[in-house]
Amino acid sequence: MNKAKNQYAIFSDIDGTLVSFTTHEIPRSAVEAIAAARENGHRFYISTGRPVPIITNLGAISHLIDGYITTNGAHCFVGDKLVNLDAIAEDDVRTQLADADRHDYAVIMVSQRALVVYNNKPAVKRIFCDDLKVDTLDFNLTMDDIKGEPILQMTPFVSVEQEAGLIPKLKSCEAGRWHPEFIDITAGHIDKGYGLERMAESEGFDIAHTVALGDGGNDIPILRRAGIGVAMGNAADYVKAEAQYVTAHVDDDGFAKALIHLGLV
Repeated sequence: MNKAKNQYAIFSDIDGTLVSFTTHEIPRSAVEAIAAARENGHRFYISTGRPVPIITNLGAISHLIDGYITTNGAHCFVGDKLVNLDAIAEDDVRTQLADADRHDYAVIMVSQRALVVYNNKPAVKRIFCDDLKVDTLDFNLTMDDIKGEPILQMTPFVSVEQEAGLIPKLKSCEAGRWHPEFIDITAGHIDKGYGLERMAESEGFDIAHTVALGDGGNDIPILRRAGIGVAMGNAADYVKAEAQYVTAHVDDDGFAKALIHLGLV
């Protein structure tokens, strides 16, 4: 990568940042802005809480993506090169499953290969399938189908109050919330900011020459760690407070306007 000061690595969240919650598509302005930024010598990376099996909405820009931070930083890669793969401790996995049984809520267990919906509840389909338009969840899979595989992320459908009771039971985990009805849990100290650091080491770029765009609570670590943190206009105020620049709403060409404002296109 060109390390000149005017060259940047751009990291973008997916849902609510790059992809509209309303249309479930990437605005044409964003596609054009990414293409123009890469023509100007910048690189473009995804930074998402989504595990690889449910990254299904980036077809319009798949040819423009240089690498991925996925699963909130637990699984990062560039092409066929694995940058990092960080699993949750087995004791914490068992504790999570037991808590889901005890308090009767659903939790999505994520391995590198598959997602298992444990103790399924209607909220999973309503949010992931109906609202987020994820069409790759196999509700027939059980924990036996991923037995022995490292668990990279756990997504329990818990309230803020339930979260406060759950997290202290886990010995070494990091929790992030970008939806009011669930949280994403990774191994301790694993988040999008950590993913950015691993990508910088692997790709050889200076973190000072990075831009991160996001709209959710799980984006805060990368907004803080990047050279320039950009919050979407549709982000909550506590997310905007962590950014150096607040752009327009995702449905008002916020992504493209941010890249134009920063002089990347």
